[in-house]
Amino acid sequence: MKRIGIFFILLNLVVLFICSGLSIAAEGEKTDFKTEQEKVVMEWRKGRDEFFKTHQRSPFNAEEKKAFKGLKYYKFNPNYSFSGEIKRFILHINNPDYYATFLTNKGMNKRYIRYGTFRFQLNGKEHTLQIFKSILSDTLFIPFKDKTNGKETYEGGRYIDAEILPGYKIVLDFNMAYQPLCAYNEKFICVLPPRENMMEIPIPAGERNYK
Repeated sequence: MKRIGIFFILLNLVVLFICSGLSIAAEGEKTDFKTEQEKVVMEWRKGRDEFFKTHQRSPFNAEEKKAFKGLKYYKFNPNYSFSGEIKRFILHINNPDYYATFLTNKGMNKRYIRYGTFRFQLNGKEHTLQIFKSILSDTLFIPFKDKTNGKETYEGGRYIDAEILPGYKIVLDFNMAYQPLCAYNEKFICVLPPRENMMEIPIPAGERNYK
């Protein structure tokens, strides 16, 4: 009986050790993801600043480019980065819901393909965003509004671009939310986020007002 008791004690200790190891490993993987994602975000921001500084399609004129020191961003926050599977829409091209028609700041319309929805947990509450796809590419497009608009960010909302990952998964990172070019130059045309993507909370992540 004593041997059996000792055996079960040792078994429990082994199980506890394995579980602890798995927990540490999982935490390590989570930390690694956050570290790698921050690198991705910083590189993306660097490229965006370069576009504004040098590209011919920059919304800035020559004088503004010369004085440009970089866009304004919120500090990277891993709590605003989410990964998961998209719940896809299975719609035939003849279905009237296949295309989404967005109104633009110039009053004209622009069409995208309805791709699906993405659900995520933030501050203990579940949120859902509609995912769209460009007609001419496989880039996913997520226009949204939140409670920072008109105060710290552009009043017309912001965008996130994302890649379709294997298994129809996505990394939706608000740290890479950006303001449309019309926020910097009213000559540019930009779409307005749909009602479904108007969030009733502030999202203090990503690009902020430049001035």
